[in-house]
Amino acid sequence: MAEDCFEIIYHERIAPAIYNAKVLAPAVTRRAKAGQFVIIRVDDHGERIPLTLVDFFKNEGSVELVYQVVGTTTYKFSQMKIGDRLADVVGPLGHPTVVERFGKVVCVGGGVGIGAIYPIARSMIEAGNDVTVLLGARDGEHLILHERIRRLGVPVKAATEDGSIGVRGFVTELLKEEISSSCPDRVIAVGPLPMMKAVSDMTKSHHIPTVVSLNAIMLDGTGMCGTCRCEVGGETKFSCVDGPEFDGHQVDFENLAVRLSAYKDEEALSWERFRVREGK
Repeated sequence: MAEDCFEIIYHERIAPAIYNAKVLAPAVTRRAKAGQFVIIRVDDHGERIPLTLVDFFKNEGSVELVYQVVGTTTYKFSQMKIGDRLADVVGPLGHPTVVERFGKVVCVGGGVGIGAIYPIARSMIEAGNDVTVLLGARDGEHLILHERIRRLGVPVKAATEDGSIGVRGFVTELLKEEISSSCPDRVIAVGPLPMMKAVSDMTKSHHIPTVVSLNAIMLDGTGMCGTCRCEVGGETKFSCVDGPEFDGHQVDFENLAVRLSAYKDEEALSWERFRVREGK
């Protein structure tokens, strides 16, 4: 067997249209750190898509990914079985999360971004920080990795829009409480763009250093195509090679939102096809 055969060794649906997979990729695993990502192709004719690393297991040479079905490639991935092989898994890419002993660190995860916040929270704990994790989702069914994050042994609070788990409302309401009770030394947010913007707006007025992970449109992941460009502090940055994490107080979220809307209609259509396929 080739060292990097990209064989799928675990693959499960963990929420509506959200999947968890483990793929053999020893070369990636050896260097992977929290905050980084990989780019995959499901077959030789497929497009490249970026997926955040949720975990990396050096003992078995595998990486763990969480993804949501939003287009053709993620739909094809969702149909693959244990024993199938991806065409490519390239990485780790991007700068890892800056991990130091900051003091009180609040990690905020929303939606599929919860998958990315898990290794970040774990790394911050290992560095000796006082960590609190805040999770947000539309409902309990979409609150992924909740119990796994709780096993990290730090305070974990949840907010769901329907109130089925945790408090009813948005995760930013939990952050407001954290800031009022004991102002954090650092906030890290990963999730939907509106959530990361709301978190950044809230912490800016309190002068709390805040890091966000940008989910810009991406092709090659090496800075050559320029599709993942974003505006940070008045300068053009590439989220693949300059990020994916940036100072949330410097990000032009409105500009990024316009860029991300380019494929909105196609994503909606892809989701509708998947919903019909699952009989939802």
